[in-house]
Amino acid sequence: MDKISCYHCGDDCNNTIIAFDDKNFCCNGCKTVYEIFSENDLTCYYDLQAAPGAVPNEIQGKYDFLSQENIIEKLTEFNDGNTQITTLYIPHIHCSSCIWILENLNKLNPNISSSQVNFGKKTVRVTYNSEITSLKEVVLLLATIGYEPYISLDDFKTGQQNVNRSLIYKLGVAGFAFGNVMFLSFPEYFQVDGFWIEQYKPVFRWLMFAFSLPVVFYAGRDYFVSAYKGLRSKLLNIDVPIALGIAVLFIRSTVDIIFDFGSGFFDSLTGLVFFLLLGKFFQQKTYTFLSFERDYKSYFPIAVTKISSKMGEHPIQVYDIKKGDRLLIRNEELIPVDGILINGKARIDYSFVTGESETVSKKSGDKLFAGGKQTSGVIEMEALKSVEQSYLTQLWSNDVFSKNKEDGFTTLTNKISKKFTIAVLSIAFVSTTFWLFVDASKAMNVFTAVLIIACPCAIALSAPFTFGNLLRIFGKLKFYVKNASVIEQLAEIDTIIFDKTGTITSNKKSRAQYDGMALNPSEETLLKNTLRGSNHPLSRTLYDILDEHHIISLNHFEEHLGKGIEGTYNENHIKIGSASFVGTQESTILNTQVHISANNKYKGKYTFYNSYRKGLSKLFNKLKKNYDLVILSGDNEGEFDNLKKLLPSKTKLIFNQKPDDKLDYIKYHQTEGAKILMIGDGLNDAGALAQSNVGIALSENVNVFSPACDAILDASKFNQLNKFISASKSAIKIIKWSFLLSFIYNIIGLYFAVTGQLAPVIAAILMPLSSISIVVFTTITTNLLGKKLK
Repeated sequence: MDKISCYHCGDDCNNTIIAFDDKNFCCNGCKTVYEIFSENDLTCYYDLQAAPGAVPNEIQGKYDFLSQENIIEKLTEFNDGNTQITTLYIPHIHCSSCIWILENLNKLNPNISSSQVNFGKKTVRVTYNSEITSLKEVVLLLATIGYEPYISLDDFKTGQQNVNRSLIYKLGVAGFAFGNVMFLSFPEYFQVDGFWIEQYKPVFRWLMFAFSLPVVFYAGRDYFVSAYKGLRSKLLNIDVPIALGIAVLFIRSTVDIIFDFGSGFFDSLTGLVFFLLLGKFFQQKTYTFLSFERDYKSYFPIAVTKISSKMGEHPIQVYDIKKGDRLLIRNEELIPVDGILINGKARIDYSFVTGESETVSKKSGDKLFAGGKQTSGVIEMEALKSVEQSYLTQLWSNDVFSKNKEDGFTTLTNKISKKFTIAVLSIAFVSTTFWLFVDASKAMNVFTAVLIIACPCAIALSAPFTFGNLLRIFGKLKFYVKNASVIEQLAEIDTIIFDKTGTITSNKKSRAQYDGMALNPSEETLLKNTLRGSNHPLSRTLYDILDEHHIISLNHFEEHLGKGIEGTYNENHIKIGSASFVGTQESTILNTQVHISANNKYKGKYTFYNSYRKGLSKLFNKLKKNYDLVILSGDNEGEFDNLKKLLPSKTKLIFNQKPDDKLDYIKYHQTEGAKILMIGDGLNDAGALAQSNVGIALSENVNVFSPACDAILDASKFNQLNKFISASKSAIKIIKWSFLLSFIYNIIGLYFAVTGQLAPVIAAILMPLSSISIVVFTTITTNLLGKKLK
């Protein structure tokens, strides 16, 4: 009787067969999944992989505990009453079809707004409307479609501690089979006659065949799946020649023993898969280490203001926040930790977390969530827990809420890999055809050896390991880069644009002189408290210069980007900013000025005398050799003469630029072919940072955490900017050198393979060794690069 397999999960239906829609299912769970897919036009899921679903467990009543508020609170990373976000560990994630269905959960449940898969960590981050659906329903949906999450009740964690050991199991199977096949091949190697020929030769050969089956269909399965999906998508990925080589070896060897042509190449076959997996295992371990180093060291140099009875208001690094700390959050600042609102009027923009741009009002006693941005003045909150750097990293790296600058950008590896694969396949077929006419017995050996020895694994590894290690090194040196693509784009820039205030000037050393009518005590208090709510560099500088005053909660606060700020307390109203903003004539004095009006009456102005960052002139002189340099400032031309003396002669100085003007300037020059690096303070420059090819936000004890930037540079490292750009260019050179090494290796290897002098098993040993040598080369060279940076 023929075995009947479940259409959804592929398991044997045994005695239970549920027929539906001319298809057989092993249980109602699989049938339900198929019905869901059919109703939502998702049956193309089955085109990606045969029987892709895992069998759902009996789940009736299993997740009732997810209705308890205390457990929901532990499992959700964001919960404002309307929207909940949770990250669940899904052990069954294993291929592209899994990613596809898990990122289309919104089609199965419209109350799920988005779902993002982290394939490496086997997690899915789900955002859903908690008023209509619940965490329990989300988990039940996942379990129903065969992706049951692992949730530990002991510690309320979602099981990230579980390790995927499938590669280890496959490596073990391949190693065991390889050892036994080599042992069984000894009589053939030594050409033993007599007893071997008469009785045991067929037995040994069929045993070798048996040992090769789990190697091909289990240990080597991923190569076939990857190659198949690549070809279906009309892509020639690096697994195509590997899968072809394994298939040819297996089929040729099987034919040999069936028709007694010879003993086949089962030793080469099992050795090939074993050494391939060994190389992959080494790659996985090394890259996991690099990723861990980056995650662990990715502490952003942002500060938040802590309020204490002994020290008053003072900045602390976000990772020094402890439970119970009282924090001051200014306008446009990111809330770094979950907490309770103590004082002030909160209007929180959670678009950074949820993608929804509407602000929500909160009153004293309400809970505030990490990742929200305060948009209405200053508030005070009490931290409920310490900061999770990985959570901030996740927010920053979330491309859903920021412009994707990778569109239209082709990486170095992608430029080469496709051509490389086509060339390898062409050489393999041409050389095999040649040997079929010259010596047919060598044809299959040549074909397989060419495919193995010319595997582009080394090319595929060089970029991830080079960039991965450099990301880690940059992080240690207080230059925090979002991802590897940023380094590659940083190496291509030809124009560098700087903001002035807070970027090339230092807030800590600036001086200000007041000229105008004296403010009465209530106006002075209002001025101080209005400045207290702003993160603009001039506001922060002036706030630090003024004497301490009584802290009050403003009735109204508003910040007008590029213009100024205003605040109201009881009957008093104050405006602080540009001359036009407060309603007076522009001054003839060209220094940077901040004007003040109280109750619609002009009071006076503060004139600032800027202090430029240490090493500014030296930095610009180094950069001018290779780049076009531009200063785009929102201030007037008061510093024109000073900057003219301080900076190289060819530096463009453009003043009176509003935020939109900066963005338009960058956009125009990009249409002219310029590759632009923008460096700003992250507040007024958000649009310009987003528009540029690479945007770097400079951080100096300010919690302005902009999703628009691609990197965050600690202000203390500003004078080393040229070294970071130079290191990015050196990284590209390292990758090109590793490509060259791989090319030389391939040329030499191909010569011996094409001429029939290289056995497939030797090729299988050399191939992972070449990959390992590339990894060692890129790691050593990037570490040497890091030492130069220090």
